[in-house]
Amino acid sequence: MRAIILAAGVGARLGLGEDHPPKAMLRFAERTLLSRHLKILHHCGLEEVVVVTGYNAEILEEAVSLQKAEGFVRTLMNPDFRLGSILSLWTAQNVLRCGDEILLMDADVLSDFRMIERLRDSGNANCFLIDRDFEAGDEPVKLCIRDGKIVDFHKKIASTYDFCGESVGFFRFSPGIARRLASRTQAYVDEGRGEEWYEEAIRDLVVECPSGTFGFEDVTDLPWIEIDFPEDVERAREEILPQLKDPEA
Repeated sequence: MRAIILAAGVGARLGLGEDHPPKAMLRFAERTLLSRHLKILHHCGLEEVVVVTGYNAEILEEAVSLQKAEGFVRTLMNPDFRLGSILSLWTAQNVLRCGDEILLMDADVLSDFRMIERLRDSGNANCFLIDRDFEAGDEPVKLCIRDGKIVDFHKKIASTYDFCGESVGFFRFSPGIARRLASRTQAYVDEGRGEEWYEEAIRDLVVECPSGTFGFEDVTDLPWIEIDFPEDVERAREEILPQLKDPEA
């Protein structure tokens, strides 16, 4: 099993000014998001981690080098990081086509290691993580469930559903679905749709694949936060960080 961490974005909504470090370098209790992800993935037995860089890529390159993680981690550069995140996923298309199971992760999430354990150990070969305790609105990417199956995955939902929750931004894909996802990202590039979010390509597969192809694990009981705004940083430090468990404890 291999992991892809999408870490190319500018993170402009954090309001940190010009030439700030990538969001993956935000520190919580003296450890960066990137180092936390790598520790968790190593603990969970991942074979390789590929970090897609972009904005201030050299900072992430140095961070990988300083951790002496070259044998476990490598980086791929998305030069068009100011466009849509679909291009970051497209940058990693060869990893998606490698024939292994894939964990796909947003870099800007502070989370408990048990989320990755649940994703790794799920009986669903293609799996989303869902948190049913979330604030409604257009910002969260929502996962909608009807009759126990995923029926939609989007910020704006038109489907009818029994319940919905927020997607954590961590996914598991079988080799076959990972290859199909790579083909979808190539189609977006070929169609000149490089400004789209990568979630659009995943939603395409949710809609077109047979019902039951994708499953989910409920992680409402676990602490996590996606970091987009300054208030998210504060909440991460004050509320989420104290709840996190150490994978080596």
